[in-house]
Amino acid sequence: MAILLQHLQLIQNGKIFAPENYSFDKNQLSPIEKGSSTAYDLVIDCSGLFASKGWIDLRCGLGEPGHEYRESINSLAESLLASGFSRALIMPNTEPVIQSKNEVEFIKSKSRDYLPEFLVMGAVTKKTEGEDLTEMLDMYFQTGVRYFGDGIKPLANSDRYMKILQYLQKFDGILFDHAYDPLLAIFGQMHEGEVSTKLGMKGIPNLAEDVAIQRNLEIIKYAGGRVHFQTLSTAKGVELIRQAKKEGLDVSADVSIYQLIFRDEDLASFESNLKVKPPFRGDSDRDALIVGLKDGTIDAIVSNHQPQDFDSKFAEFDLAAFGMVGLQTFLPALVQLSKELGWGLLIEKISTRPAEILGIPLDSWTIFDPEATWKYDVQTNKSLSSNHPWFGKELKGKVKYVIQKGKLVSVDE
Repeated sequence: MAILLQHLQLIQNGKIFAPENYSFDKNQLSPIEKGSSTAYDLVIDCSGLFASKGWIDLRCGLGEPGHEYRESINSLAESLLASGFSRALIMPNTEPVIQSKNEVEFIKSKSRDYLPEFLVMGAVTKKTEGEDLTEMLDMYFQTGVRYFGDGIKPLANSDRYMKILQYLQKFDGILFDHAYDPLLAIFGQMHEGEVSTKLGMKGIPNLAEDVAIQRNLEIIKYAGGRVHFQTLSTAKGVELIRQAKKEGLDVSADVSIYQLIFRDEDLASFESNLKVKPPFRGDSDRDALIVGLKDGTIDAIVSNHQPQDFDSKFAEFDLAAFGMVGLQTFLPALVQLSKELGWGLLIEKISTRPAEILGIPLDSWTIFDPEATWKYDVQTNKSLSSNHPWFGKELKGKVKYVIQKGKLVSVDE
């Protein structure tokens, strides 16, 4: 079906093109020449809307199998679609853990008919416990999985880290590393600083992340390999990645979008939905993350979507689970950041660069309205979880259409 999209602003290669009419045919958007007499099956008024290459989330949590009540494959697919994501890299922290051909095939087969594409991250240690290695080579040759990591769990064993890098180089695999030292972070509930002292809570120091990144970079220098560092949160961590890139190491990095929105001071109310890992840091760390995004040290922005059920969050702060959902709030968060970072840079961090990191084509589109307002509540929530401090509030920024697999799909309520 040939479709005419009227007065659409296109974001491509970090630039916003002036409003024009665009035609959609299969997966392509093409500008209409003035005076064209082409007949269209459908005309859609897209005045005020932006279009960009499809969005890709490099860090997304799933409940199924094992915790379907938190997030099923069906609910995650609906959440991704409503949030504008065409693809998501699924962390292996299900039950059972995604650590063999069977679990990979389960996710792939059950998600195959949904519009958003589920990319699978295979675990590198059994049960993501950090000790015995999984059969990474078998997962690759049997299922084609090239992305590996232990998801929300850190790889704290240096010997295992080195061996993982050596194995992954046999097939150009990528290690996704959530780097922090679990012993330095033990019992920590939030960022270690003035606010944690005032609140009387055990803090997680920047040192826990900085030491782990520095150690892992030294192992990469020795063993080689390709590593993507996930959810940076500290100024020194950003500087370490910046220096590693200058030295020619094959590394990339991302940051959770909510790390750019919230601060440790926001936890003064003991809001358990703000309990995340890595924790929200202070202003100086946040400023360093922004600089890292601007100068290319940080390659991507991720949702770090981690659904939790009501009982896991409705508890005393030190007993509540870590994690926050982050899909349907992703565009509203981008809107908040757009004045500071600009739409061109933001789209690069959620589209172009993630595709380059994963080595996949950009063959989809997301069309969104940065000015539209809507209420994030029970009626609009697509996820089975609602562990986000913005739940129940009116938000600005809404996805309107997604173009994928030759289809233009309306996702507006």
